Amino acid sequence: MPAKDSVIKIAAVSDLHYQKNADFSYKNVFGEISEKADVLVIPGDLTGTGLAEEAEGLAADLLACRIPVLGLLGNHDYESGQEREIKNILKDAKILFLDEQVFTLGQAGFAGAKGFCGGFGSYMLSSYGEPAIKEFVKEAIDESLALENNLRVLSTKRNVAVVHYAPITDTIKGEPLEIYPFLGSSRLAEVIDRFNVSAVFHGHAHRGALAGRTAKGAPVYNCSLELLRRKHRQPYVLVEI
Repeated sequence: MPAKDSVIKIAAVSDLHYQKNADFSYKNVFGEISEKADVLVIPGDLTGTGLAEEAEGLAADLLACRIPVLGLLGNHDYESGQEREIKNILKDAKILFLDEQVFTLGQAGFAGAKGFCGGFGSYMLSSYGEPAIKEFVKEAIDESLALENNLRVLSTKRNVAVVHYAPITDTIKGEPLEIYPFLGSSRLAEVIDRFNVSAVFHGHAHRGALAGRTAKGAPVYNCSLELLRRKHRQPYVLVEI
């Protein structure tokens, strides 16, 4: 356990996409992370197709992790309608889900929500027109409110926001422009910038960029595993706050 006011080392990797009967294991990676970081953050897409069996593979590998693990579900984890089973399996493996409760470590506080898509800046989709559009926008608003409510609980000096969808465009550059609206939403960044946030972690944009900043300067890290494999020297981001 770090001292109350000491630097906190955060490892983060998203979009692990565990598959049923996969012939790979991240045990060694989780073991290495345990030596280098104080906490591991996994911002969604824990499974490939949202099956409970896939979550069991991750749970088994996480036995090698000796530090707290904080997570979220991503869009892939909802694919098969087994998101409750996935969460239960991974809670048994000691993952704490940040959409359900915040976490503190020394003077660092962690809060999160899955987030949703909808676009960025003046091009965000607005709640106008057909009921289906209004429902879509309502989901984005509800997720941003969930993030706000969770961040509001924190009373720590340094706060960390964790989302699955991107809050800014900097970290999705490299993706086709046509799919930007489906990769995240500025509604998340608007919430983040109302709080004292020292770092933001997300995934989802596999062909994006590693880092960027919100309008008020909060550092944002895209820790999608596919992106890290292409552009980073290790399969996780390591950040100190």
